[in-house]
Amino acid sequence: MNPEIIKLRKELHQNPELSGNEYETVNRIKEFITSHHPTHFIENIGNNGLAAVYTFPKPGTTITIRCELDALPIEEENEFDHRSQNEGVSHKCGHDGHMAIVAGLVFWIKKQKFKSGKVVLLFQPAEETGKGAYEILSDQKFKQLNSDYIFALHNIPGAPLHSIITMKKGFSAEVVSFVIHLTGKKSHAAQPENGINPALLISDLIKEFSTLNVTEPLSDDFAILTPVHITMGEKAYGISPAMGELHYTIRTWNTERMDLLKKQLQEIVKTKCMLHNLTYTIDWFEYFPASQNDHDCNKMIYTVAKENNFKIIQRPYPFRFGEDFGWFAKHYKTAMFGLGSGVNSPALHHSNYDFPDEIIETGIKMFTSLIEKTIHSETHNTSS
Repeated sequence: MNPEIIKLRKELHQNPELSGNEYETVNRIKEFITSHHPTHFIENIGNNGLAAVYTFPKPGTTITIRCELDALPIEEENEFDHRSQNEGVSHKCGHDGHMAIVAGLVFWIKKQKFKSGKVVLLFQPAEETGKGAYEILSDQKFKQLNSDYIFALHNIPGAPLHSIITMKKGFSAEVVSFVIHLTGKKSHAAQPENGINPALLISDLIKEFSTLNVTEPLSDDFAILTPVHITMGEKAYGISPAMGELHYTIRTWNTERMDLLKKQLQEIVKTKCMLHNLTYTIDWFEYFPASQNDHDCNKMIYTVAKENNFKIIQRPYPFRFGEDFGWFAKHYKTAMFGLGSGVNSPALHHSNYDFPDEIIETGIKMFTSLIEKTIHSETHNTSS
């Protein structure tokens, strides 16, 4: 395995940056790639993203390989030499490894003699907040690339090392979060009947929302509603509070189910608030569209994994986590696949997680094969 790529991965792990603030991370990536002579860079794409573009002599297929730049607000538990040097911030989703894989493609790309086409290495900011892909898509600089295919991967703890995980319906769930702001009437705690306390309403809403869960993953109606935070009043024992907040995150397999679920939730809140005489507002945020895999792209992933003799695991349904790669799927032919990072690996977002360097080569081989599959077949078709 190329030691330069391993060195980059560990440097990225040591110097994590939160979503929207990945400035030094971008500089490290650019410095690493510069010596491998891309045709040009596109800087500040989608705010502070970066694209390294390799253009071959004739116009043709453009294939984009995307990875994520951002880390998480999690204190690192590990004590190895490359542990995070930024207090309270660490790469606990493996984006350092994803970046190393995509940046590592340059050693192979610069040796290729393709007659046509374009390869774009896209380093996207702010995946963890669901904003980065949307901002990339909104950037005219990205639109002008006219990508024909966009591919990405995500490491998957719990799956065997080097295994390739595919799924027909899509890679990841549709996810959105919301907060309900409740307003009643404050009163003395000795006379709560003179006020309107949101406590009973909050309890009622949680109970009602729980009836909307459909936990069977093979069902098209799959839905998971998770309460994540509640706040109400203050530590003032003489006051019956007026204000409350209820925070949730919800997950479905598709946009249609999500839209219906949101309507149901809004109707429940409206009805219950009228019953309890409270006013309310609902704020929706951190939206991750479902990452739907294009049929042709999915087929290519399966084919190259088989040609490389990688173990293929075909999941019958998507992963429950959100991935803002779904924004690209709304506009381009895209697919995302899982890369097994070990049966005994700590889970994503756990404080002792670390990306396994041994799967970097597997990720690189998958992407180089996908590039060859698109650009070689184009060259072959042109010559014939």
